[in-house]
Amino acid sequence: MPKSQAPAAGGPPTETGRPIHSPQRRWVVLVVVAGSLFLAGIDLTVLHVAMPSVSRDLQPSAAQVLWIVDVYSLALAAMLVTCGTLGDRIGRRRMVLSGLLAFGLSSLACAFAANTAQLIAARAALGVSSAMIMASTVAIIRVTFTDNRERALAIGVWTSAHSVGATLGPLIGGLVSERWGWGAVFLVNVPVVAVLLAVGARVIPESKNPVPRRWDVLSVVLSVVGLAGVVYALKQAGEHAGINAVFLVSALVGTVLLYVFVRRQRTLAEPLLDFSLFSERRFSTATVCVIGCFGSYVALLFFLTQWLQQVGGYEPLQAGLALMPLAAANAVGAVAAPWLAGRWGNRAMLTAALLLFALAYAVIATVGDPGRYGTLLAALLAAGFGAGIVMTLGADVIMSAAQPERSGEAAAIQETSFELGAGLGVAVFGSVMTLVYGSVIPTVPGLGPDQQETVKESFTAAQELMAHLPSTTADAVLEAARHAYDRGFTTVATIATAGLVGTATLAAVMLRPRKGDAV
Repeated sequence: MPKSQAPAAGGPPTETGRPIHSPQRRWVVLVVVAGSLFLAGIDLTVLHVAMPSVSRDLQPSAAQVLWIVDVYSLALAAMLVTCGTLGDRIGRRRMVLSGLLAFGLSSLACAFAANTAQLIAARAALGVSSAMIMASTVAIIRVTFTDNRERALAIGVWTSAHSVGATLGPLIGGLVSERWGWGAVFLVNVPVVAVLLAVGARVIPESKNPVPRRWDVLSVVLSVVGLAGVVYALKQAGEHAGINAVFLVSALVGTVLLYVFVRRQRTLAEPLLDFSLFSERRFSTATVCVIGCFGSYVALLFFLTQWLQQVGGYEPLQAGLALMPLAAANAVGAVAAPWLAGRWGNRAMLTAALLLFALAYAVIATVGDPGRYGTLLAALLAAGFGAGIVMTLGADVIMSAAQPERSGEAAAIQETSFELGAGLGVAVFGSVMTLVYGSVIPTVPGLGPDQQETVKESFTAAQELMAHLPSTTADAVLEAARHAYDRGFTTVATIATAGLVGTATLAAVMLRPRKGDAV
């Protein structure tokens, strides 16, 4: 997830705190903060290949599966700006160390969760812990590295750490879960957190903003509860195949709360999130591009891992390895993006990269076959390369569109857009997948009405039922479930293709240079 900046957690670098003069100590500080972001990136994707085994053990509903996966990124997105503002007040060192401690404890809670509700709650706590870490680390880098050249290098290392973590997440999840079970993917965090805490407590300098922004508790509540309501409504629609009373109430309450949140931010002298930045068309367009692209990318990672295992019969490690070309191409696209933009311009490259990503999704939707990995490989390389370009250039346009004195606020919105895109991508596409799966699965001869309803719930529910059926009927159930899941994945890929084409059109039109524009 390449990003040009990160949440500044408090405006211009007029921080209090003692500069670090020892070069060795400065780079140790960077190792600590980059290591913490590496862990945060891993946990964004580490469960993707382990979800089939989680489903077999805990037997969550289709909606609960989506909550397990994306409550982490949604909690992270909802709390990033809040934790940055709070870190300005209580001290960035204290915030990061507290976040690391909470991250370790939340990882233990995830590893030993005995039921679905416990795992969802622990994953949410893990997301809040990551927000505590991410919101203050870049401000610590600014205090630690006073030389502009060193600071630029340090921020580059810092941003790449999260991308590398998210890239390696599926592979690590496959390696660990296949050998020791899904709970072990969280235990990996604990010794790393212990080392980061021990070293960080010794080397990270304390710093605060001498004039911190006001921490508006009501805004925090409105944003978190409103976002949760909307996402819950989406999951209800998918699980129950349409609109019901719970969906209507959740959607209405969530939408109203988010509307009140936006109105409140426009009236506050020191808003939690300054929406006036969105009046700049390049800023708002680039934000939409980032949310749409990263949401589609994380959803692709998630559903491909499920598709390869449940339809293609891949083992978790095989699924993780199969996604490595996607991740590698994403890294290449991110690195090549500045050079490509320098040659053809941000607008042209953003549009072309979004269309390339859309084309890759279309290929997966029309000819994708987990049994024919060669065809799938070309689409994965194209998807990764296009997404890498969009993530890097989108972040760059967001930062360049904002005035220099508002770079901290722009960076916070930029970072939030990545995490919000990840959460909403899985929520929206996951609900579509669940809806399609339940509606297209054929009636299997030999099953009673209750058993047929069980098969419609999810692929995992169908697998659980198969263990209690005669072999011929079990084979028919497996074939029906694979067919339905494949249809659901094809539908998701088709919708994502249309969305990416629409986003590319938006970029081509709205990023057209006007007098005085840099794009």
